[in-house]
Amino acid sequence: MGKSVYGSKAGERRAAYQVGSREFQTAEDIIPIAELKANMSEIVRGLDERPRPLVVTLNGKPAAVVMSPREYDLLSYRSRFINAVSEGLADAEAGRTVDGEQAISQLMREILPRKPRRARAR
Repeated sequence: MGKSVYGSKAGERRAAYQVGSREFQTAEDIIPIAELKANMSEIVRGLDERPRPLVVTLNGKPAAVVMSPREYDLLSYRSRFINAVSEGLADAEAGRTVDGEQAISQLMREILPRKPRRARAR
């Protein structure tokens, strides 16, 4: 008898969908909320070892996604990186660019502390 994996047995044929570079395994990656409640401790402890997020269903429809903090941080980082690159490309297309010397001058003005002004003698 195969090992039970959140309601499925290991070795069973599963439907798989490609998500990024990892396959989404329907039988392993979707669980009803009742199963999440019944096995909460075990599922939360195993999140770090899961290669993919877990979709929780309510009345047969997706209701939540559960993932490890590490996976969430990675997803969040990727999103911020892609947004920053997209903004940079849009700036370049719109002509909002400066050459290297201008960029260094501007950074130096912002980074280096300004000399305090001396009070004028009256």
